[in-house]
Amino acid sequence: MAVKTYARRYAQAVFEIALEAKQLDEWQADLQKVVGRLEDATLMAYLQSPKVPFEAKRQQLSRLLKGVKPLVLNLVYVLVSKGRLDSIGAIVDEYQRLLDSYRGIERGELITAIPVDEKEAKRFADYLGTVVGKQVVLRLAVDPSLIGGVIAKVGGKLLDGSTRYKLVALKRELAGIGK
Repeated sequence: MAVKTYARRYAQAVFEIALEAKQLDEWQADLQKVVGRLEDATLMAYLQSPKVPFEAKRQQLSRLLKGVKPLVLNLVYVLVSKGRLDSIGAIVDEYQRLLDSYRGIERGELITAIPVDEKEAKRFADYLGTVVGKQVVLRLAVDPSLIGGVIAKVGGKLLDGSTRYKLVALKRELAGIGK
């Protein structure tokens, strides 16, 4: 819970800086680069160790993150100094959510029993976009246990049109009639 709260605050500040500088995409790219480079568990342990002096961490980060914007690097330094570097992934996720919201994009998930092609996925995204009133970008997943149909999660809504759901609902209805 605390990580999410910190992430939201940091991401909001970062987003406002990027928006003011008209560098939303550049910040996004640099933040993604930071997360990618900090995936190593050994490196994270080193950077989070209280036994390692901050200056040594700073030097390691400046070498590792060469080419990212100075303000992005400063964000990483602040997170290291406050012992919150583990929240960088959540900050990047929240930044992406803010960026999507700013651009009128809603991310969602489409779960199907069998794989769908790009054309069909686009059709689902367009339909869901009319439901939520935004452009929808879908992540596709396959779950053979659905038997058929689809489950869509977008904008805090769950639309379950799976055959499995319909069979469970029918079972409940039949069980209720017999009582």
